[in-house]
Amino acid sequence: MAIIGGGPGDPGLITVRGRQLLAEADVVLTDRLAPRVLLDELRDDVEIIDASKIPYGRAMAQEHINSALISHARAGRFVARLKGGDPFVFGRGAEEVLACLRAGVPVTVVPGVTSAVAVPASAWVPVTHRGVAQDFHVVSVHVPPGDPRSTVNWELMGGSSGTLVLLMAVERIGAVADELLRHGRNPDTPVSVIADGTLPTQRTIISTLERVEDAVERDGIRPPAIVVVGDVVSVGAEITELMRDVTA
Repeated sequence: MAIIGGGPGDPGLITVRGRQLLAEADVVLTDRLAPRVLLDELRDDVEIIDASKIPYGRAMAQEHINSALISHARAGRFVARLKGGDPFVFGRGAEEVLACLRAGVPVTVVPGVTSAVAVPASAWVPVTHRGVAQDFHVVSVHVPPGDPRSTVNWELMGGSSGTLVLLMAVERIGAVADELLRHGRNPDTPVSVIADGTLPTQRTIISTLERVEDAVERDGIRPPAIVVVGDVVSVGAEITELMRDVTA
């Protein structure tokens, strides 16, 4: 069995190893954010199971996913679990590996290109830049600041001058911005919000920490989207402008 990171969305960004193992599969369990166009290349007899993982919507329960992986593997089928991004970056990949190994099912893990770095790059935003930011933090905002389930040190994030890359943050961007401001981030800190990263429908807005909530609402930005907070956003804006001049 293989747990495969499919990359940030563009099917060309899956690894060679990931594509090879996907082509060998008898059964594929796929998530919504995986590069699903690759499923069209599979043999006609391959069974495809849609786990969906739609935020606040239809989704196959994790325990059912684990059971399906194990039962198909025990039946002698080669199972590919196709996930978006990297399976070990907010992807529950380790949970699935543990479930399979505890059931005696051997597993191969194929790392993927994580959207946390690839999506900003696709919008010309470097998460680090010499003289601007020498550290970056990747934060899941699937629960907002103040939620008892959150393990994020927002005081540290607010006091840092490094780049913040926020996943699953669009619908909680106001609460996040308020928390960062409360802990010391400058209201004029540049913020980039990149929706549908690496896909033909990709679009980017640039705002400030103080105004980003209004900008997201005004432009109708919906998940999936990556939020980048920090001065590297200005570097990305300069690159974008120069690219326009060069290609004009």
